[in-house]
This record gives sequence, structure tokens and C-alpha cells, in this order.
Amino acid sequence: MNTMNTALSRGVFFSRGIAATVGRTPKIAVVLSGSGVYDGSEIHEASAILVNLSRYSADVKMYAPDKPQHHVINHIKGEEMQQERNVLVESARIARGKVDPLSQLLVEEHDAVVFPGGFGAAKNLCDYAIKQAECTLDKDVERIIKGFHSSGKPMGFTCIAPVLVAKALKGVEITV
Repeated sequence: MNTMNTALSRGVFFSRGIAATVGRTPKIAVVLSGSGVYDGSEIHEASAILVNLSRYSADVKMYAPDKPQHHVINHIKGEEMQQERNVLVESARIARGKVDPLSQLLVEEHDAVVFPGGFGAAKNLCDYAIKQAECTLDKDVERIIKGFHSSGKPMGFTCIAPVLVAKALKGVEITV
């Protein structure tokens, strides 16, 4: 089995497992951090997550913080650009416009949450890219992770996004 099939089969297990647990179409929140690997959500990861969830008819709702991006990167040159962009507006590129402010994500309305990777997770959902272990989380990100954890609901994190759960939940062991 190639790497892509392995990744998809793991996602299939995640989707089927949630559906079996809730006994109905699962409601999954996907938290985006912009659009583009260097300053937002990694588009391939976000797309793979969304495609996989749609294959199992999950009811997916996307969210992103409504705030300025940490910075904007030219993805051809890898250089910072002198522009300002909004995380929610940039996330709408991946969500085809259907994205809500992260402040509106309620744990009780969802069966699971997934955080795609990309440097936006380390720059826009927290400041790990700048402060590493001393980082702070976006207040809504912290609220959501702690809420899903205390409710015993599944959470998924890809790429650099596991730093979010490592920071939010003290004394909890994560597998990367």
C-alpha cells in the first residue's frame, strides 16, 4: 500500500469510527489557519481531510480565526510580503467561502475536530513558530481543544498542528 492509500485508510478509520460512535452522520469541525503552507493551512492536507470526510458523508463545518495573519509569504520566492491578510478571509479560499469565525465553534455541536497543518497552525493559531515552547495559543483554539478533550471527543492534528494540543493539555501524551 502506498503512502497516499495509507493516509486515506487512516482517515477512513477516523471517519467510520466517529460514525459508529455517534450512530448517525458525524458532525466534524475543521479548523483552518489561512491558505498556503508557509503562512496558512497546508492546502494538500486540508483538501485530503475534506475529501476523506466527504466520502463518508460527514457533516463538515469549517472555522478559522477572524484576525490578521502573522505575516504574508510569497509562496514562489519564500519571502515575506508587505501585505496584511485576514485568516478567516484566506481560509475561505479552501472552504469555498463557507467558513465561520472560530469564536462560533461550539464543542457541543460537533462530534470531532480536525486541525490541518501548515505553518499557519504555528503562526496564526498560536505563536509556536516564534516562541517555540514558550508559545501561547489563540484563546479560541485553547477553549476548543480543552472542550473536546474534556468531552472525550476525538481530535485530529496533522503536520505541525500537534503542538497545539501539546500546549493546551498539560500532562497529556500525544503521538506524532
